[in-house]
Amino acid sequence: MTIMNHEQDIIVGIDLGTTNSLVAVCDEAGPRVIPDESGESRLPSVLTFADNGKVTIGWQAKAHAVENPTSTVFSIKRLMGRGHDELVATGELAHLPFHVVQRAGDAPGRDVATVEIDGRLMTPPEISSLILRELKQRASVHLDREVTKAVITVPAYFDDAQRQATRDAGRIAGLDVVRIVNEPTAAALSYGLGIQDQLDRDTTEDAKQATTDSIQHDTSSSTESLVAVYDLGGGTFDVSVLKIVGGIFEVLSTHGNTTLGGDDFDREIMQLIYREIETQFSLNIQSPATQQAIRALAENIKMRLSTEDSANIEIDLGSDRLYRRTLTRNEFESLIAPWVEKTVDSCRQAMRDAKVRPEAIAQVVLVGGSTRIPFVRRRIETVFHRKPYTALNPDEVVALGAAIQAGILAGTQRDALLLDVIPLSLGIETMGGAMGKLILRNTRIPCQATEHFSTFVDGQTNVKINILQGERELAEHCRSLGEFELRGIPPMPAGMPKILVTFLVDENGILNVSAQEERSGKEASIQIVPKYGLTAAETERMELEAYEHAREDMTAHRLIDLRNQVAFDTHKTEQMLARAGDRLSPTQREEIESAMRDLQQLAATGTNADALHQALTAFDRKTVRLAELAITATLSKTSDQKAASRENNTPNEG
Repeated sequence: MTIMNHEQDIIVGIDLGTTNSLVAVCDEAGPRVIPDESGESRLPSVLTFADNGKVTIGWQAKAHAVENPTSTVFSIKRLMGRGHDELVATGELAHLPFHVVQRAGDAPGRDVATVEIDGRLMTPPEISSLILRELKQRASVHLDREVTKAVITVPAYFDDAQRQATRDAGRIAGLDVVRIVNEPTAAALSYGLGIQDQLDRDTTEDAKQATTDSIQHDTSSSTESLVAVYDLGGGTFDVSVLKIVGGIFEVLSTHGNTTLGGDDFDREIMQLIYREIETQFSLNIQSPATQQAIRALAENIKMRLSTEDSANIEIDLGSDRLYRRTLTRNEFESLIAPWVEKTVDSCRQAMRDAKVRPEAIAQVVLVGGSTRIPFVRRRIETVFHRKPYTALNPDEVVALGAAIQAGILAGTQRDALLLDVIPLSLGIETMGGAMGKLILRNTRIPCQATEHFSTFVDGQTNVKINILQGERELAEHCRSLGEFELRGIPPMPAGMPKILVTFLVDENGILNVSAQEERSGKEASIQIVPKYGLTAAETERMELEAYEHAREDMTAHRLIDLRNQVAFDTHKTEQMLARAGDRLSPTQREEIESAMRDLQQLAATGTNADALHQALTAFDRKTVRLAELAITATLSKTSDQKAASRENNTPNEG
């Protein structure tokens, strides 16, 4: 047991993983993972719920999953911040032997997925909190004091709902989550600051020395170093490109998929076994118990094929039926190739976003147990043109990085500064259905953006603000994160209210939005808590379609803006005609009214933005004289009113 200064503010670092979770601490001696009483640092993210209410967490729960198939929960991280309908649509629930249902009696429009065990409903944050509580207890015993604060890591591509769900899990576990840190960034922190005593047990002395040399280069030199962190875990994937200068870690870009990982590799083996058994024996074995058993078998086969060329599979199906086959490494690589290629695409996109070529990347750091697969390492070497760096333990590197960040916040570690980014653009829906982006993806956090908007209808007193996330130019192609209303705006002519919308993304990547009408001081705000998070397919679609349809999207956006301007200008022209139209000659008035009708018709039916812009410019020129007369009429009316007021207030003579 390690005794620490009780006056010191202890903050632990936690890697809340899909397959395994870990807790670490950083003090004057440096960062280290906290083991359990048997010396094991990993805690399997598996829980078994007994009838008497007892919960078993970790290795024991994993070992007895087949005996408790519907009451053993695993891979809960893949459900965090995601809705039930979404999970059904993506097919995620078909792979789970435990029951996931939609919580009844929730507010209209909400879609909350819950795990049902013997009639008891538990949300993913509640289940995750039990894992966090176990790690909290482990750290408290090891450090001989109550641990109440933590830095928790999340995939870089986790959206607001998933980050909020992680924070909620910490709060339920009795932890003050002082910071949410992206996993690749935490890994880079471990790499850059040098966790020499955390090298793989099999690492040679030469490799250790090479690691030390690399560490000294990265942290003591002011030379710029570009590092790519490839993080392929059990359920999620991220890649980030970072620039390291001294102790400053700046994320240049990030890309990923929150539903891609080792679980999917396991499922490919499982589906192969299911298909072949059904073909050979006309037997469907997909019961909850066999799902748990085949999943454990598939995971074991996957791990064996990382060190062996083949693995034998043998399953006794009863009634003298024996399923037997040998799965070669080549076959396994063919099964997982489509998944691995998706990670390669993300790597290329991250480099494009960072505006760097593979040759500029000094090091590729591996994170996550799935990076031990030889095929994965070969593909990484191909895309980055260099062998990946394998000295650090991929299971522990994220937890160690979280501990370093915790040490920075606690004041025990002063050698580093993290500069992270947001993964997707943020904005609001503007008139006509356009996406008005306020913060672009890969913007450094924390960040703030403000923009002025106004009303479109005379006397409008309420404004609904729809918060969007995505890369497309139209609101219908982006994801709505939430809505709120700014109420009580004093009635004014359209365009007169000055509404200042402010987006604030904090250091945890969580979004807050506020709006204020500056003339009246009326304001409203919301912390965005989406109904559920973005699916991997939606995230990928947003970005791919943004590139594929960039030209047509920009044209559509421009048309919306021009049509809004036409509606505004013609409305003002009608008002000016009512006020000063009698000062025009009949020919002048007819010319303006005819041009106004033509412009409105073109705006309603035309699709050529350039033509509409030219027509609007020509119309504005024709109304210059009317605008002058309207101003004169207004001034004359004001002057007459003032004169009448003076006459009424003049005292009688005599």
